[in-house]
Amino acid sequence: GLFISFLLYTVMIGASFGGIAAQYSAIQKALGAVESVLDILDVEAEDIPIIEKSLEHAFDLEGSIEFSDVSFAYPSRPDVQVLQEVKFRIEPGEQVAVVGPSGAGKSTIASLILGFYSPQAGSILIDNAEYSSYSLNDLRSTMAYVPQEVLLFGGTIRDNIAYGKPNATQEDIISAANKAQAMEFISRFDLGLDTLVGDRGIQLSGGQKQRIAIARALLKDPRILILDEATSSLDSASESLVQKALETLMKGRTSLVIAHRLSTVRRADKILVVHSGRVVETGTHDELIAREDGIYAELSKLQDQNAGFDLV
Repeated sequence: GLFISFLLYTVMIGASFGGIAAQYSAIQKALGAVESVLDILDVEAEDIPIIEKSLEHAFDLEGSIEFSDVSFAYPSRPDVQVLQEVKFRIEPGEQVAVVGPSGAGKSTIASLILGFYSPQAGSILIDNAEYSSYSLNDLRSTMAYVPQEVLLFGGTIRDNIAYGKPNATQEDIISAANKAQAMEFISRFDLGLDTLVGDRGIQLSGGQKQRIAIARALLKDPRILILDEATSSLDSASESLVQKALETLMKGRTSLVIAHRLSTVRRADKILVVHSGRVVETGTHDELIAREDGIYAELSKLQDQNAGFDLV
């Protein structure tokens, strides 16, 4: 009896010691999470005043964008220049694609236009006026952003489409969903627009989430549109539907497209080729293809030679 008791106590003590490692691991994870939270709390809040009604000039924007010798480094790595003396102009209603190797600075250009950061040198002009002369509330009220990874909230499809325009009517929401090629799959749900999408849209496929995001942008009716590789992670069937929706969305708007597929680039009014933080080539698809020793021509050849190869 004593021997059996000894064995049982030994097993219990051994199990307890074994749990120490798991507890230590959990504590380390918790400490890491606390550090992340503290880092966020230490970030200085953006100076974005809460305004009941946007200023008049926010609604009258024509939508031109100009970068004048813009240089930028992220605050976390001030020694690494992500953009160097970038210069280009986008006219109102123009569709411009930005291509280049991974890490060239394409998404950083979009972040600067959205006002997430300010350049260390040079200037950004909206309608020929300094970016800083507008309030961020006003500028962002005229912009829509469709990223590669769409963020949906854990509410209904209706809530997620109407997020950019809370006072939208039922007719407005349905019209936007139809233009975004989304009503076809929404109507298959028993609850239609009142279907819950789940946390981060887990109940929907990638293509469905993209079309919800496009419907949201259409409903907002922005003057400036930014698409950040919006079709890069989709299969061919989903990409075809999303591409049709994007063409509807871009019509008549100043559009900056961070391009991933050659099909998107071909239709752009102008293409900016970014390499090592600089705009090294500018022109239409045909003009850039004609430069046989150019970066764009080389990227195009790679895509032609490899079925499904991504342009950037």
